[in-house]
Amino acid sequence: MRSPDCEAGPVQRSKRTPPWQGSSIRLTGNRRRVSNAADSFARRASLDTPAVVAFAELDHFVGFDWAEEKHDVVVVNREGKVRLTLTFPDTAAGWAELREKLAPLGQLGVAIETRRGPAVERLLEAGYAVFPMNPKAAERFRDRKAPSGVKDDTLDAWSFADALRSDGHAWRPLRPEDPQTQLLRMLCRDEIGLIEQRTALVLQLRQALREYYPAALEAFDDWTLPAAWEFVDRFPTPRALAQAGLRRWQKFMHIHRLYSPTSAEKRLEIFARATEFVSPSESVTTAKSLLAATIVKQLRVLEAQLKEYRRRIEQAFSAHPDRDIFGSLPGGGKKLAPRLLGEIGANRAVFESPESLQCYAGTAPVTKKSGKSCRVQVRRACNKTLRATLHLWANESRRRCAWAQAYYQQKKRQGARHATALRCLGQRWLKIVWRMWQNRMPYDEALHMRSLAKSGSWVLGLTPAAEPVVLPN
Repeated sequence: MRSPDCEAGPVQRSKRTPPWQGSSIRLTGNRRRVSNAADSFARRASLDTPAVVAFAELDHFVGFDWAEEKHDVVVVNREGKVRLTLTFPDTAAGWAELREKLAPLGQLGVAIETRRGPAVERLLEAGYAVFPMNPKAAERFRDRKAPSGVKDDTLDAWSFADALRSDGHAWRPLRPEDPQTQLLRMLCRDEIGLIEQRTALVLQLRQALREYYPAALEAFDDWTLPAAWEFVDRFPTPRALAQAGLRRWQKFMHIHRLYSPTSAEKRLEIFARATEFVSPSESVTTAKSLLAATIVKQLRVLEAQLKEYRRRIEQAFSAHPDRDIFGSLPGGGKKLAPRLLGEIGANRAVFESPESLQCYAGTAPVTKKSGKSCRVQVRRACNKTLRATLHLWANESRRRCAWAQAYYQQKKRQGARHATALRCLGQRWLKIVWRMWQNRMPYDEALHMRSLAKSGSWVLGLTPAAEPVVLPN
């Protein structure tokens, strides 16, 4: 779910900022820019998103404290008087009871301490205006109602409802996403979760091999390769490897395309001395070889499911109307471009400026001022999946864009660490992505270079002198 920007107070925002490096921060007011282009974007955004009930039209305000098995609801009117208190189970009958009790109350706004999940989906389906609450803000509203520290679910629901009544005019309601974007984002996030599971299994496999089979660890550097798993399955112990002999070693490497001039002789030499340094305990070898074989079977199943996920992601991405925009990004490829599209979405009204997208992605820093004190730090409250994807993509873009590599090198020369330099590069990329996204145009390297020349950007001056990109495969 996404929620569009709304009118906000006159605060300062950072613009084109190297994260946590305060000397380069420039501030700009948050006044809405008025231009023909902005008007056209707003008109297009209004066509992209369904209408949401205005806050002034709400008759009652609902606080919704959700849980796995039951939910607590408190409804207050505009004067703050409690009109309804309800606890219902998370079942079809429970949700039917909720809709029946809320039906006579007119237009409703619902405050809930999450922005996704089955409860949010059902509230949106019922036609209520849903206002997600940040957990930190929800805790503060709860403390405002109960300074003594007492806590229960009904109190939470009441504090949410009254907070929406008093402060909701500045909150942003959720808008339902289109099914294509929602499907793509969920597939990509689930794929990332499966990759994390694979990483955990690989670490367990390496630990098991370290206890009884050091030669296997020495022979393979990348244990995410199925060929490394097949090696453990084919030669489960150092003794089995030694008994197989040279011809079977060579056959195995030829079958799995491991017989390269640079590594074949080294691997054969490792195989030949595999029994020289092993666990002195036969019990350890027997137990850990069984564990390694079990983990290999799990990795095979997981890898097959990852291939299916990648196929489905490619299918969903190719069917999305914004595929050409994100598919044109240098270095996006088959993995990162769908993730970027899924996290940014297709609703142009969500991010009305590049700065809002940069804050959402976590590349814009946070400035804390108080008196003579001024601190600048990395933004932690952001979309973690988008921030991680942007980090990977910014690094890949250095392979294909001379200006991106030049920008990265300049940040490194200024003393930035690798991650900081990539975050700064991602901050610059997001401004480009936002413009492409709003204009519905693919990335054009020549157009961007002309724009740099027209603005007299210092990046253009560094581009011819950029060092060659040397990145690991």
